[in-house]
Amino acid sequence: MKYTQLGHTGLKVSRLVLGTMNFGPQTDEADSHAIMDAALGAGINFFDTANVYGWGANKGRTEEIIGSWFAKGGDRRDKTVLATKMYANMAPSDDAPWPNHDLLSAVNIRRSVEASLRRLGTDYIDVYQFHHVDRATPWEEIWQAVDVLVQQGKILYVGSSNHAGWHIAKANEAARRRGSLGLVSEQCLYNLAERRAEMEVIPAAHDYGLGVIPWSPLHGGLLGGALRKEREGGASRTNSGRAAEELANPAVRKQVQAYEDLLAKHGIEPGEAALAWLLTRPEVTGPIIGPRTTDQLESALRAVELELGDEVLAGLDEIFPGPGPSPEAFAW
Repeated sequence: MKYTQLGHTGLKVSRLVLGTMNFGPQTDEADSHAIMDAALGAGINFFDTANVYGWGANKGRTEEIIGSWFAKGGDRRDKTVLATKMYANMAPSDDAPWPNHDLLSAVNIRRSVEASLRRLGTDYIDVYQFHHVDRATPWEEIWQAVDVLVQQGKILYVGSSNHAGWHIAKANEAARRRGSLGLVSEQCLYNLAERRAEMEVIPAAHDYGLGVIPWSPLHGGLLGGALRKEREGGASRTNSGRAAEELANPAVRKQVQAYEDLLAKHGIEPGEAALAWLLTRPEVTGPIIGPRTTDQLESALRAVELELGDEVLAGLDEIFPGPGPSPEAFAW
């Protein structure tokens, strides 16, 4: 496994991030533990979760599964850089939350941290992330709550998720005025097929020294050999969700076919190429992988060692062109 610094911090994290969203809803506790053991054994030390994972009446279940894995000992907690997120309503149903039981008010940040610590069976969270933007709560209030939790040793670093470049700037300028460290990472949708983050999110992250942690690196399975699996009758992931919606568009099908043809020519697996491409992006700390099985984990691990040649990289840019030099392309 290869490692890098998380943004401008001294924290060393693996180039792949283990996403745990499937733990509970799609992968039972025993298999989830096996995947985490295999990931840690392969050198992946950066695990990502969220308080809402488990979904519906089982919100928080994923954190509980991670907590029961930590409880097995063997230095599991000490070896793991643990990231979780908060923002949403944690009530069992999707009904309107009781006042102050969602978003980023100081009271909900404190409540959410304490609840996650209990579920995770730990006394600190390495990277505490704000899952979405709260347009009602000033950053000064958010940082005041964060500073107290940092002083108490309950969280070490803070990251954002699904924030625009403007929000990253506002957050870190507010932190700077307080003498606080500010955001150290941004978790955003970023992959070959979805490169809008290059317009202003990634430039802002670069300027403020944030590590970029892409989610959905295979774009819901679209970049994982979707058309080949469709032909081979193994298209369970492409019969519904984002991949199915995208493939219903003839122009997208043509684009994905060109992608798969390019990689077949060079003997490269599509899913591994999509991850390897992200690892060539200078601002990317590591993409979030969400294996449902240990076999899927092994495929992702191969991407860390995969070197994409200039011809392949040029071909990928031709098939999935980005927005161009940013943000200069949008300022004149």
